[in-house]
Amino acid sequence: MEKAEIIVAASAGYCFGVDRAVKMAREAAKNERVFSLGKLIHNEDVVKALDAEGVTPVSSADEVPDHATVVIRAHGAPPEVVRSLESRACRIVDATCPCVKRIHELVKKAGEEGKLAVIVGDKNHPEVIGIAAESPTSRVIAMGDEEAVKNCGDRPMIVCAQTTADRICFDEFRKIFEKYCTNAEFFDTICFATDKRQKEAAEIAEQTDAMIVIGDKISANTGKLADVCSRTGKPVYRVRSADELNAALPQNFFTSCRKIGITAGASVPGQVIEEVRRIMSEELKNPVAEEESFAEMLENSIKTLHTGERVIGVVTNITGTEVQVDLGTKHAGFIPLSELTDAPNAKPEDIVKVGEEIEVFVGKVSDAEGTVMLSKKKVDALKAWDSLEEAAEKKVVLEGTVVEDNKGGVIVNAGGIQVFVPASLTGLPKDAPMSDLLKKKVKVSIMEVNRQRRRVKGSIRAAEYAERKAKADEVWSNIEIGKKYTGTVKSITSYGAFVDIGGVDGMVHITELSWSRIKNPAEVVAVGDEIEVYVIGFDTEKKKISLGHKDPNLDPWKVFRDKYEVGDVAEVKIVKNMPFGSFAEIVPGVDGLIHISQISEKRIVRPADAVEEGQIVNVKIIEIDDEKKKVSLSMRQAIVEEEAEEVEE
Repeated sequence: MEKAEIIVAASAGYCFGVDRAVKMAREAAKNERVFSLGKLIHNEDVVKALDAEGVTPVSSADEVPDHATVVIRAHGAPPEVVRSLESRACRIVDATCPCVKRIHELVKKAGEEGKLAVIVGDKNHPEVIGIAAESPTSRVIAMGDEEAVKNCGDRPMIVCAQTTADRICFDEFRKIFEKYCTNAEFFDTICFATDKRQKEAAEIAEQTDAMIVIGDKISANTGKLADVCSRTGKPVYRVRSADELNAALPQNFFTSCRKIGITAGASVPGQVIEEVRRIMSEELKNPVAEEESFAEMLENSIKTLHTGERVIGVVTNITGTEVQVDLGTKHAGFIPLSELTDAPNAKPEDIVKVGEEIEVFVGKVSDAEGTVMLSKKKVDALKAWDSLEEAAEKKVVLEGTVVEDNKGGVIVNAGGIQVFVPASLTGLPKDAPMSDLLKKKVKVSIMEVNRQRRRVKGSIRAAEYAERKAKADEVWSNIEIGKKYTGTVKSITSYGAFVDIGGVDGMVHITELSWSRIKNPAEVVAVGDEIEVYVIGFDTEKKKISLGHKDPNLDPWKVFRDKYEVGDVAEVKIVKNMPFGSFAEIVPGVDGLIHISQISEKRIVRPADAVEEGQIVNVKIIEIDDEKKKVSLSMRQAIVEEEAEEVEE
């Protein structure tokens, strides 16, 4: 018969945040009774033990006496609750998990910047309640609630997740945000320990006949563990402790299952896991002596640090020569300043903070000395390569600075990675020197990434095209008659000017440039000018847009009609003599005709016999045609009226 096997997840049990909170509470209770704001851990046995040691849980801050010591659990607390306790002279022992504290800071900053802060999680969970209270712009959305995402609109926002969220579900939910919210910035806030625990549980479930998940019924991370294991199709049984095994497991469990997996939530002590494993070993007639004890397994898991791994730790101290990191093992982790960053003159405290959770690259491991050398900059470089490969796959446009030029092209520094842009893809004219781009900030589209050869190829021209196309699509999707734009004059012809209104060129005809008569558009605009224009017509099929530049409020005909009526006498300037009469400017942009018969009382052969171009004369307005915008004038009648006035005087 096949030998029965029990596989215990190495990541099962206390996480760093919970373990830290319990230790801080016990330390605070050594000399006095302290109060924890809510149950410190989702484990009734541990809560009772802590109470016996002097850590009393309370359901609200109102139950805490003045001047008392209060422990803020790993879930954190709303800032107004903390301020209320401080106002009553209470001493605060802040055991908020560094992962949770980071989300508090993100949401607070978003609120200060006026951004919407979206927290994906359970609105009734104490962790989420505390985080949401950091900003008046915060909004909690349950995982998978697409309708709630639609209601967010397209305003600037950040999106983060409850630390115990299911990563697979969150990654899928993120796609919904990306569909409706183009101004969303995403932050990876799922606890590394939670993520690791879920992945390991799924891997063990795949290779076993059944899974035992240990943890309290109200524990969110334990519930997620059970869900993750259930996805494999294997039976999953939840128990709070070894005492519940008989009631939870079916009668034929130990005869039908020969390979069983065990995992546990973040609030389960190691001794509880060991007790469950021991009883199951006995039922399977698999002597405990042949199994590693949980303590031995934990010891072995501590020794699994290997050079080249990427692990998560918490910054515990910053000195003048190194950054010390707690990896949750017996090894003392440290990052030499040379492995922190490549940025010149950077101060360690500007890059990392004590209590902050960071990902590091494992360098030299010394079991004898109990130390491990770590590197942050190597992880940053690896992440940069990851983002570049993703950028190449999704055709993402990155920003960078041109740091080097040569005959073949230019080098762009984009997030610490050197991107080579061939000359043909720089967007420069054929004979232009590459040095024209040196030290300039540019956008570059990643075309090819070769991590093995550490080479990245990009295109400035493609990035410019993508940006222009996106802007053009936006213009065409929102264009309408009368809409105003601020555009840039791109070119001038004899019949008008072409203006870029954001990725699309529209044409302003010469007659739409000015109310005055002009012979050339260059009299009004020059290439490179920024001018105000409005849409007077467009053809989406032919991709043509007609624009106007003349201010409708300055329409000369309107100015003229506001000032003059038929019968008024006006002072005008003769602008052109024709065989049949003379044209005179009444106001700029409006001319009237003085017929040859209305120029003089004497008979004349041609208008030039009586008036000269440029001469100022008085005329009487004898007719106005508003439809055709024509005006008839008379010098004769004006003269008659002047003489009549003189006689009367």
